[in-house]
Order: sequence, then structure tokens, then C-alpha cells
Amino acid sequence: MISSLTGEIQHVTVNSAVIAVGGVGYLFSASPNTLSMLRTGQEVTVQTQLLIRDDNPVLYGFSTADEREIFEVMMSVSGIGPRIALAVLSVFDPDEVRQHIDQQDDKAFTKVPGIGPKSARRIILELSGKLVPREEAETGTKSARSGEPVWKEQVHQALIGLGWKEKDATKGIEQALEADPELAASADVSAALRATLRNLGEGQARQRL
Repeated sequence: MISSLTGEIQHVTVNSAVIAVGGVGYLFSASPNTLSMLRTGQEVTVQTQLLIRDDNPVLYGFSTADEREIFEVMMSVSGIGPRIALAVLSVFDPDEVRQHIDQQDDKAFTKVPGIGPKSARRIILELSGKLVPREEAETGTKSARSGEPVWKEQVHQALIGLGWKEKDATKGIEQALEADPELAASADVSAALRATLRNLGEGQARQRL
């Protein structure tokens, strides 16, 4: 796996660049933000991610490891591929992506070309708890009302967004906690949401999703 490349930039286009390393030129795709920082003849280190699509290897480049992490995590969302993941990095920097997810701001992601309201909501649901603002990741803390799971408010809002009534959402969360007391100490919003949906009834959950 190619994790990074250090060499001289040989060529830059609107969506890709070539970096020469040890006499070999590596073509990589990148976001406009990353490409705007590159100059022909410049010696740089590019963080990379190699993907195989239809037996065709494609190398992606990033100015920082943080950008690469956002790219990788975004592609873990159902229906999000490398083109959309790069588009997200073209509109937002990594810290902004983390903040929008932490704040449950699905409308922000609709500003990205190719992402509609449903896809934006899916990003929030699937990445909640996986990408938190940098300051929270460094301290390992997250604000929450005393005695309540850190994910409770996020799961509650997610259920309402999926069409459940407020009282049913609250009841579902309580049932999930009764069924699995260890869930209260978890910081995994996605796991908490899945557990709550199971307690609300798998059949109804599928219809609403």
C-alpha cells in the first residue's frame, strides 16, 4: 500500500497531478484545494490512498493525513464514492466536516455537488460518533447532560428525522438501554441507533428507512 510519496511535482491539471519519485512519475487525483497548493518543480510530500476500481488502480493524493482520513471515512457511507468524497473536501476543510457531523448539520452537506438531502442525512447517521471535532478527539471528552449517554440526543434527533414520533423515539431509547445496559457507556452513535431501531421493531424500521 502506498501511504505517501515525496518527490518533485512534474505536472498539475484541474483534477490531477504527477509527482516524480525515484525516476518514476506517479499520477494521482486530488481535490482542487490540494491541487491549488502544488507548483511544478516543487518538492513535496503527498499523503496517498490507492483504490482499485473495476481492476483499474487509481491513486488519490492529499495535502495532509487528516484530509486522507476524511476521504476514507466518507467513503464508508453507503452510496458515497471517491468522486463525492473528494467533492466534500473541495467544499469543506477537515475541521468543518467534523463540526457539521458533530452538530448534526445535514443541510451543510447539500452544498456539495452530488449530495442531496437523503444522502446528506445518511452521512450524519452513519458517521455520528466516528468523526468528532479535533479538540474533542484530543481530550477524549464530549459534552452530555449528567447521567445520560453521550449519544442520546443525537439518536433521538435521528429517529425523529426518520419519521418516528418524539414519545416513540424516547421509549425506543429507554428500551434499548434496558436491553443492553452497557450501551449507556458507549460513544458509538451508529451502534446505539441500530439497537434502538431494533427495539422499535425491525419491520417498521425498514419501512421508514
